[in-house]
Formats: sequence, C-alpha cells, structure tokens
Amino acid sequence: MNSFALADCSTVEAALSQLKDGAVVKAGGVDLLDRMKNGTDTPTRLINIRNISELRGIQSTPEGLTIGALTTLAEVADDPGVRSQYTVLSDACGQAATPHIRNMATLGGNLLQQLQCWYYRSPDFQCLRKGKEICFAFSGLNQYHAIMDYGGCPSVAPSSGAVALLALDASVELTSTAKGKRTVAIRDFYLHPDANPHRFHVMAADELLTSIHIPKPAPGTRSAYQKYGEKESHDWANADAGILLEMDGSLCRRAVVAMGAASPVVRRSREAEAALAGKPITPETARAAGQASMTGAMPLSMNAYKVQLFPVAIYRTILLAAGQMDRDPSAAG
Repeated sequence: MNSFALADCSTVEAALSQLKDGAVVKAGGVDLLDRMKNGTDTPTRLINIRNISELRGIQSTPEGLTIGALTTLAEVADDPGVRSQYTVLSDACGQAATPHIRNMATLGGNLLQQLQCWYYRSPDFQCLRKGKEICFAFSGLNQYHAIMDYGGCPSVAPSSGAVALLALDASVELTSTAKGKRTVAIRDFYLHPDANPHRFHVMAADELLTSIHIPKPAPGTRSAYQKYGEKESHDWANADAGILLEMDGSLCRRAVVAMGAASPVVRRSREAEAALAGKPITPETARAAGQASMTGAMPLSMNAYKVQLFPVAIYRTILLAAGQMDRDPSAAG
C-alpha cells in the first residue's frame, strides 16, 4: 500500500474543501482499503468523513424516507420503519457481507463500491477499465460475470443496496461546493462501461453522496429481496432479486423486478414485470415472471448456470414478497 495523508472532517463543508487534487473519500472504508491493498487505487490523500454526524440517520416524512449516506447497513436493516414499509431495502442491507462488515459499511459506500472483477482488481492485468483495449474475462475466468446487457466489459453491478433502491424508485443527493445539491435517480446514477469504461457512476470528482431519498410506497405495496451466492461465503451475489408488488386485492397492479449480478449496472426486467402486472400472484405467474427475466440472456463460457439461477431467485422472491413463501433457507445472508 502506498503512503498517504489523512484529513479528518466533521462537516460536509470541510470535506468538500478537501476534495481536490485526486483526494479520495473514506467512509467505512471496506471497499476502499481493499482497492488500496491490491493497488487498484493509490490515493495520496484520504478524506475521512466517518465523523460527519449530519450524514447519519433515518428520517421518515409524509413523502417517504431520507437516509443519510453514512448510515450503516446494520442500522438500515434493523430499523423498524424500514423493515415494515421498505422491506426490500431492509432485506438487502441485512444480507450483505457479514455482521461485522454491516456494522462498519455505509449505505452510501455500498452504492459507490467498484466492480469486483478479479482482472480489474489485480495489479497483474491492465484491462479495459484501466485504459487498455482488452477485457480478459471474455476468454478467461468469467463464472461470476454478466449474462445480459454487456458490451466491451461483462463485469457485474456489485451493490445489493442499489438493487433494492432501484425497486423502490429511489434517488441520491449529490453535493458539491460549486453546484450545491442535485438529485439523481438510481436508475440514472450508474454508467454502463460502453458509455464510459473508466467511470462507474455520474458523481463528479468534486461531489459527495450525502443522502438517499425513497418515495413513500403506494398503498398495498409489498416487497422483498433475496441473494444467492456461494454457500456460506458471505461474498457478493451470483444472482439477486429485489421485488416490489403493488397489490390491489388479489391482483398485482404494478410490479418491479430489479436484478443485480446479471449485468454491468443494476437493471429492471420489464418482461418479468409484464408477466405479473394485472394478474394474481400465484406460483404459476411467479414462475412465468422468472422465466421472462432471462429474455435476451447471453451467458459466457462459465456462467450459464445463472440462466437457471435467476428465474429461481425471482420466482421465490416474488412469492416471499407476496407472503406466500418463507425466506428461502438456501439464499445467502
């Protein structure tokens, strides 16, 4: 690891004043320190924002929910209001990593973590994401990579929180000294590598992610998230599903099927949603939605298992959200 200076900040204004000349922000530091250890990032200055109290906490309003970016995954998962009204987010935060990491990692940090492709993370490979014109995953080890929507880079979106927040139609607040505050929907926050292989999101170098905003769910809304991965590995998902169902009696008025670990950015399956909208939630409609979610799938040489895994994950999570199935004991977390 390279040597670096550390700036401790206790206010947003102080942190923004330090955010220049290639400085990197540290919150929980879980992903950042991994990148520094393996040489992916070599910052000369870290800005520690861990002690900015105004960036922590969960606030419920008539319009919905506001969560400070430094609120930990454990705090989000354990909050009674999140658990009851925004279950998909509570599930996603509660199933991430290990209890120790959930007590350290922040929701903002979870959204900003970089891809987990081992070629990108290794100092021995200079790939497309590092400014070269090659992706080693296409002809190499690609069992955890994308099966949909990839172009030049089949890395997958790593954030479980983003899957849940996409299902909830959430947005993030970005703050800078020059431009003040701006709001970006989660669906627009992440950059596909074909659009820019060197950036992961639209946040500018002089901005901080300061909060997350979630609109109040419509009446009759039910939701759930489940993650499937290596057994007892506490690792990132091989397939995960965030499901939101707006129910009108026995019929599903509107559905959102959000997927992680399928493509380079978190995605919604419009085909799966169409298989549920206007219909009762039954094992048959849930199974049809799961199958529809794989429309357009293009597995790589070592990850065709995902084409079978995602329909199961989506089927079981739909029924979990609808209250027709218990949490899957084979799911991770």
